[in-house]
Amino acid sequence: MANTKHKRRGSTLSLVIMLLLLVALAAAIIFFPVEVKATTSLQQPDDLAKTTLVHAGDTAPDFTAQMLDGSRVTLSSLRGKPVLLIFWATWCPPCRNELAHLQEGVIDVYGDKISVLPISRGEDEGKVKSFIKKMGYTFNVGLDPDQSIYRLYATNYIPRCCVIDDAGVVVYAGVGYDDVVAAEVRAALDKEVAK
Repeated sequence: MANTKHKRRGSTLSLVIMLLLLVALAAAIIFFPVEVKATTSLQQPDDLAKTTLVHAGDTAPDFTAQMLDGSRVTLSSLRGKPVLLIFWATWCPPCRNELAHLQEGVIDVYGDKISVLPISRGEDEGKVKSFIKKMGYTFNVGLDPDQSIYRLYATNYIPRCCVIDDAGVVVYAGVGYDDVVAAEVRAALDKEVAK
């Protein structure tokens, strides 16, 4: 009986200590609040600006990309018509949305009036080939497994896209993908195609 009384006293003491700790925690939260800001790094314009190396009005840095079909494409060789350059990755949900729109909303609309150059950033050929096949895309994509092409344009964040005019000058540079970006890209392409 004495042993049961001792166990009850220990349980009661533990309960009282936990209750006091909860009261102390509640008091700390009430009297010493911490401001928490729910932002993503893309919502911070200064950070985004620091990672963007190419802007509208700049000459697009030239590069040569190994394409998924085995060919090689040099950006400057595409001069003479507008180019839509996109940096993307298979793991990136907004990139997937942009690529889905690319086939129907860009390639099927503009046809051979523009060149489209989607560059996979930081992924190996096998992963990219498997993704393109799985999704049923018919357009060719460039590979940038070491991100050396991407680093000419930015240091962080995808998807990124640039509309480049027929002389090699960037007329639109965007980050992310949503309806607003899609409309901006269409407007830039429409303007370039109409020249």
